[in-house]
Amino acid sequence: MQVNLRERWWIREVEIPTRLVLAPMAGVSVQAFRRQGRRYGAGLVCSEMVSCAGLEHRNDRTLGYLRVAADEHPLAIQVFGSEPAVMAEAARMVAAAGADLVDVNFGCPVRKVTKTGAGATLLDDPDRACRIVEAMAEAVAVPVTVKMRRGLEDGSRTALVVGPRLVEAGAASLTLHPRSAKQMYTGEADHALTAELVELVDVPVVASGDITSRARAQAVLATTGAAAVMVGRGAQGNPWALREIVDGNGAEPSREEVAAELILFIRETVREVGEQRAAGFLKKFYGWYLGRGRFPRPFKQELVQLRTTDEVVTRLFAAAPGAAEIVEQLEAELPDPENEILLDQMPISIYGGG
Repeated sequence: MQVNLRERWWIREVEIPTRLVLAPMAGVSVQAFRRQGRRYGAGLVCSEMVSCAGLEHRNDRTLGYLRVAADEHPLAIQVFGSEPAVMAEAARMVAAAGADLVDVNFGCPVRKVTKTGAGATLLDDPDRACRIVEAMAEAVAVPVTVKMRRGLEDGSRTALVVGPRLVEAGAASLTLHPRSAKQMYTGEADHALTAELVELVDVPVVASGDITSRARAQAVLATTGAAAVMVGRGAQGNPWALREIVDGNGAEPSREEVAAELILFIRETVREVGEQRAAGFLKKFYGWYLGRGRFPRPFKQELVQLRTTDEVVTRLFAAAPGAAEIVEQLEAELPDPENEILLDQMPISIYGGG
């Protein structure tokens, strides 16, 4: 059965133009990553998870996650925490920042998150999880959505019990990654569980996990009845994977195209977070972009050793001179930065100033 991944769908009043969602990924889903994902066919993009405690304390770096660009919409900003009142306030801040959806993380398996009672841990405390969703849904007009795992232990079916309760509490959509928290990213995602969840709830369900190709995306959509699929690790340094899934265009990018996308990504990340943070943050992306046989391994290692992003860009232009014209075209298509929602343009109440 062929499924049209260009078909639009809705989470309440929010229209999503394709059935492909770009996953929220810690240390990856910066604004430049999200904007690139939209260009390559993602109908919905998500921020990396944002600490509600960081928002509560008005931490400058955490507040930086609330920048929203004109070409990101529809956009979900994901938050995590364990206290309903604090999460409700975080939801208000996210909505004030201009996000189309507020997503709640009930799936992160990483110890530093779960030990605080947040992330996947909340699947074992469904009463608290429901109070969090209810408080958030009452706090904002935009839809509140939830991303979760199947449960904490291998073989768990907790998601099938908690999911319907979260919908009753106000969740407008559920994303299920049908691995356990214990599995992390090992083994296979059990999308038979996703199909069961679809049958239990009357809101859109997004299928996450092992969506690595157009054929796989169509098979999961056809067999589960999910509204959309979510792609995460497969898109790291590889936006062309999104294009292949949505449109079936599996053509390998040229070296010039790869270099151009990486250069734009570097420049946009520096604009977003500053040179000092960007220089270290970007190093992992060099291998992601330039791997898959696109550039020799020594070249990737050379870039990692360079001190500044300007040096990296200069070296990329030297390695792929034809990238200059592509970069110029890509930058010309970017929206006017004056249309970006900046922190000093947001309602002062989110800073606690009244």
